Amino acid sequence: MNDPVTSGSLTEMVGAELSSLVAIYRQLHAQPELSGQEAKTAALVAAELRALGYAVTEGIGRYRNYDWPGYGIVAVLENGSGPTVLLRADMDALPVEEKTGLPYASKVKGIYRDRSEVPVMHACGHDIHVTVLLGVARMMARLKQNWHGCLVLVGQPGEEGGGGSDAMLDDGAYDLCPKPDFALALHSTLQLKAGSAGYAPGNFMASFCELEILVRGVGAHGSAPEYGKDPVVMAAQLVLALQTIVSREKSPGEPAVLSVGSIHGGAASNVIPDQVVLQLSIRTYDDRVRDRMVESVRRMAVGVALVAGVPGELAPVVTVKASHPATYNDPELAERVAASLRLALGAGNVCRSEPKMVSEDFGSWSLEGEIPICMFWLGAADPASFEESQRSGVPLPSHHSPFFAPLPEPTIRAGVAGLATAALDLLKRA
Repeated sequence: MNDPVTSGSLTEMVGAELSSLVAIYRQLHAQPELSGQEAKTAALVAAELRALGYAVTEGIGRYRNYDWPGYGIVAVLENGSGPTVLLRADMDALPVEEKTGLPYASKVKGIYRDRSEVPVMHACGHDIHVTVLLGVARMMARLKQNWHGCLVLVGQPGEEGGGGSDAMLDDGAYDLCPKPDFALALHSTLQLKAGSAGYAPGNFMASFCELEILVRGVGAHGSAPEYGKDPVVMAAQLVLALQTIVSREKSPGEPAVLSVGSIHGGAASNVIPDQVVLQLSIRTYDDRVRDRMVESVRRMAVGVALVAGVPGELAPVVTVKASHPATYNDPELAERVAASLRLALGAGNVCRSEPKMVSEDFGSWSLEGEIPICMFWLGAADPASFEESQRSGVPLPSHHSPFFAPLPEPTIRAGVAGLATAALDLLKRA
């Protein structure tokens, strides 16, 4: 039996599907949907997979912090006895106004979780991820004679801050398929040129913990601060104090980032408000470090209020709004995936990457390390622009930028070929 990769048939098959896949990508890019609102995207994915013969279950997801419908998808393709491999793609978009100038640029507006109307854009490449998943689904359905076992495809909503992985798992996603022996995913990036890929055994992405701090005080007139307890001043002091958690409370050998991204309080220049709300995030590779940092935030918030003379009943309230684990690539699986990527893309197009402090909720699918997982970077940058960036030192747009614009054809081609090759290897027929 010919190996579809070494024989070149997989390359030919991907090429034959490319124009159709690019059309799907452009449709997804032009019609992005925010977290918890992925109805059209999910319907497209489910219809495509059913047409290929997958057993599809829709409407999966029970969110812990939001009253959102579940749009998760689990699709199963049984093909005899053997291992089970899960491939996952996230489907949601971001509240970002697109400024790429592309002919298929998004002009969509939506209602964000704070009820405000916002522009919507696929500024993190989830449209690439979905398209690649559909391409791999086609390849695997047509190459069933070359593999055996069970292939599970997951369309995941709510990755961008919604906790979509936990929502699906809490709603029984793993009850709909055999327990995976391996789980794979990819993430597109403009930090690699289209047609290439990057991998990292071990730490790949950091954990994410979102905190909200309600700093409470006593309101007063701006001319008479002695009658109040100013939460604006306390919030300012707290922002500075929090910076010492990373610099003075943990080992320099334990990577971590703490960022205060939002402060809201007050409505007039001559009024001392009675509360201020801070939102911040913590990122680490080690859950124990994260937990210590959360406790430090609680201690410092209470301490700042105590110094200001705030009554105990008005102590700050610290709430964990969302949390998911780090993405830790099983080292053995990562090397096996890297070998597949070299086979599919060429050894010169696959590099070893450094761990990143960005976060993704794919790690939840490992069930705290019980299931080996691996995520890899999929290059998406125009090669000419990438080379110019390397020469000039001017970086290309990052994820979540309004200018984030993958080069579709070579990115999708490499993603489908690379991920399908990895899946075929893990499910290869003896």
